[in-house]
Amino acid sequence: MRTFWKRLTGALVPAVLAVPAAEAEPLIWGIQVEQAEYRVDEGSDVAAWDFDVLAGSDELKVVWRSEGEYATGEEAFETLENQLRLQTPVTDFFDAVAGVRLDTPKGPNRLHGVIGLHGLTRQWFEVDADLFVSDHPSFRFEVEYEGLITNRIVFVPSIEIDLPFTDDAAAGQGAFGPTLEVGGRISYDLVDRLVSPYVGVHYERKFGETADLARADGEEAGTVFFVIGTRFMF
Repeated sequence: MRTFWKRLTGALVPAVLAVPAAEAEPLIWGIQVEQAEYRVDEGSDVAAWDFDVLAGSDELKVVWRSEGEYATGEEAFETLENQLRLQTPVTDFFDAVAGVRLDTPKGPNRLHGVIGLHGLTRQWFEVDADLFVSDHPSFRFEVEYEGLITNRIVFVPSIEIDLPFTDDAAAGQGAFGPTLEVGGRISYDLVDRLVSPYVGVHYERKFGETADLARADGEEAGTVFFVIGTRFMF
């Protein structure tokens, strides 16, 4: 879950010592790697990552989010996405986000504006809902949950749906042909949740015209991966 922050208060920054404590705004910062993993199937193995780097305050944070998939057999990126986002609270449990997203791996580069919501629902489901605005707009919805099996063993199911609104053959997307990703990972917390190796299963399935474009390119519309990786934060 993307909820780990570190704080630097005025007591740790000499330049802030002259400012009254009530006026010193704490700095929140952190790096959280949700996935750093190797995915194995019968066709093409994939190295994948998903991480956030952030800095700011309780009221406004700057977040760099990066996600990518690198096919080791083809020695090429399947996906590569970087976002720069501003994040500010709108309720006790949800933040509004706005920024830009750059896609670079397949076809011409794509630059999108990003607006969305990020936060925790009841029962502590983590939700991301983002609208990407460009010549090829799309919508992404992600849900993740951390279920404690023991104090150290955690089961993390996740669902992600990407829905393109227009045809983009160069990027392998057909209008309203969603891509579904479903995962289940079991991790073991080695160091107070700072380092958590895991194993699991990751399933990807394309639908509609997006699936047709994948088949025309010699790819399967659906793939199951066994994964091994680690989560860590600092």
